[in-house]
Parts: sequence; C-alpha cells; structure tokens
Amino acid sequence: MRKTVLVTGGSRGIGRAICENLSPDYHLLVGGRNEQAVAEVVASLESAEPWIVDITDEEAVREASSKIDTLDALVLSAGIAFNKSIGEATRADWERMLGVNVVAQASLTSHLLPALRKARGQVVAINSGSGFHSGPGGGLYSASKFALRAFTDALREEERGVVRVSSVHPGRVDTDMQVDIQTQAGREYHPEDHLRPSSIAKAVRLALDASEEATVEVISVRPVNSKVSS
Repeated sequence: MRKTVLVTGGSRGIGRAICENLSPDYHLLVGGRNEQAVAEVVASLESAEPWIVDITDEEAVREASSKIDTLDALVLSAGIAFNKSIGEATRADWERMLGVNVVAQASLTSHLLPALRKARGQVVAINSGSGFHSGPGGGLYSASKFALRAFTDALREEERGVVRVSSVHPGRVDTDMQVDIQTQAGREYHPEDHLRPSSIAKAVRLALDASEEATVEVISVRPVNSKVSS
C-alpha cells in the first residue's frame, strides 16, 4: 500500500520536482489550479491523481478537504514571491503576499488536520532562506516566510506525538519564480548559481522517509557558493 501525499503547487518548479521524486514510492495528489498543467504532471507519474483547488478559495478548500478521509502527508509548496520596497508596497500587496503564503497554507492545513491525525501523518512546509532573514526589497516576502515559520513551529508543538511537522528552507532555486524575482531586482540570472529543484525534493523525501520515532524539524539547503540565501 502506497502512502498518499498531497503536494500543493505540484505542477511546476519545486512542487513538480517533489512529485517526481516521490512518485516511485508514494501515491501523489498533485495540487494546482491549472487543470492542463496538473494533468501533464499526473500523466508522467507512476501513481497520481489531480487535486484541482485554488487554495485561496476557502469554500473550495473546505469542500475538497472534506473528501479526504486519511492523508499520510501534506507538502505545502504553493506560494508567490515578488520584490517591493516597504515604501512602494500597498495594502493590497501585503494582503496578497500574506494571503497566499500564510493564510491559505494555514487554512488548508487546518481543514486537513483530521485526515492527517487519522494517519499519524506529516506536514512539510516549503519555506525559504528568507524565513530567517530579510533585506531591501524583500520585506513582504520575508514577512510571509517568517510567519510561515511561526505557523509550523506552533503546529509542531500542538501536534507533537500525532502529526510530525517539518520546515524546509531553500536558498535560491532555479525556477521560473526565481527568474522573475531576479528580473524584478534588476540582477542578471545565472542558473548555475542556484539550487536545482531536485535538491529540495531530496530534502522533502528525507523528512517524509524518517522513521516513525523521528521528526526532521528544520532543514536549510543553500547553494554551495552563495553567501546569502533567499
């Protein structure tokens, strides 16, 4: 019997790499909003099905979550990122960043906790190096990742002994999102300076494959030649 893992943001970037890494051993629920993109990923995996849900839509999340009786693991990989100075950022910018990267993650997890508790499952949140530090232009994103870290830290203690909770903090990863971030910041993009998505997928597998008496609580993964992760 394969354990079932729901991966949000599973159609691209880190989320897709996680699905591909876990596919030989797990049954994947591939989360995403774009049906065609999700279907493409599902078709490439050994055991998978689509989970088409906009995680910012509370009613959609509630309805979809109610159909899951037991869940062995939830990987929170969906998220957004953009650069704006504090002076430039509007209230709408703050609400969008925190709404997707924190509120939606917390709400989804809350709805799925009964299924996770039933399976004595795991939650793995894809955070960021920006969950530990901030800098010019990164205040909004870092604030969301600091908050996501607070969420996972609290959840870990509240569910200790029932649901294991891990937080993975990648440095810069070679994804479409990272290209957008560096372009917004006016920096040249060099893929070789970034982590491969597959490296983050291996960190997620490390957490999920831990024996039942062990919790891999926090993993930080940075490019070898990077002085500052983000």
